[in-house]
Amino acid sequence: MEGARSVATIRDVARKSGVSVATVSRVLNEKGYVHEDTRKKVEKAIEILQYKPNNVARSLFKKTSKTIGFLIPDITNPFFPQLVRAVEDVMYPAGYTTILFNSDENLNHEIEYIEGMTSKYIDGFIIASNTLHWEHLHLLNVPVIALDRHIDSRISSVVIDNYTGAVEALEFMFSRGCKNIAHLEGPNYIYTAQERKKAYLNVMKEKNLPVLLQQGNYELEQAMIKTMHLLSEHPNIDGLFAGNDVMAIGALKAAHKLGIQVPKQLSIMGFDGIEWGETVTPELTTMQQPIYEMGRKAAELLLARIHEQDLEVEHHILPVNIKKRNSVK
Repeated sequence: MEGARSVATIRDVARKSGVSVATVSRVLNEKGYVHEDTRKKVEKAIEILQYKPNNVARSLFKKTSKTIGFLIPDITNPFFPQLVRAVEDVMYPAGYTTILFNSDENLNHEIEYIEGMTSKYIDGFIIASNTLHWEHLHLLNVPVIALDRHIDSRISSVVIDNYTGAVEALEFMFSRGCKNIAHLEGPNYIYTAQERKKAYLNVMKEKNLPVLLQQGNYELEQAMIKTMHLLSEHPNIDGLFAGNDVMAIGALKAAHKLGIQVPKQLSIMGFDGIEWGETVTPELTTMQQPIYEMGRKAAELLLARIHEQDLEVEHHILPVNIKKRNSVK
């Protein structure tokens, strides 16, 4: 039986091409001058020997790893996998690996992740965090892009106008005949939830209408329970604006359990535009975010800053639009 074939080393390549190990290293790492004829000899030897460079060693030499970190708060929320897909669709063809970290909105976990990944020569971060601030990030020697949530004016970001989107959602519900609208809000510490709640409070104040709030925590089960409480205590509610689609789907379940017809007796509107909204009955009317475009734009901003770190800070606010389906009359 033939023995296992030995793996070629950088010394084998140097011997085969008749040059020094240092010259082979310069060719591999594209550092320093190498005559074109010599480069071709080295490349030919690499091909013949089927030499595979040690990527870890190359990372240490170049102080780069062709890797980015992507920090998200909750991978179980279907909003975030769509962002991840978009980021990877940009980074992978550019030769970068994306390492995903689910933080559960835990600041200590996020700091440990950032510090740990930075020590491994990570090339940059995309961060969707409500707990990290400028003081946690400004000493990093790699570019950072804030996604979905604004962190600081000194950090480039890709977001939507949550306040205006929420106002437009509410005005749409009123235009469809709703007179008494309640709001399922997200966690108070999350920027997107704050902006959507602020819009609801201001619209209700302007129209001199009662404020009806319940904390749905951006979770389906809690939203269902809180909606049942709301509708039982306030049977005159004819509209429910949920701070995200997951909670809106929970509200749909609650209405079904209570025998309330949607949208005939109760209009329900979400915010995000996740694919789940098309799988429920009735299909969910929502304020559609350009989720894929947000992830793609964040990845493009990061790539540009990896290649040229002195670029100006950019803040991109992408448009939202109402996705009319069947849960609002």
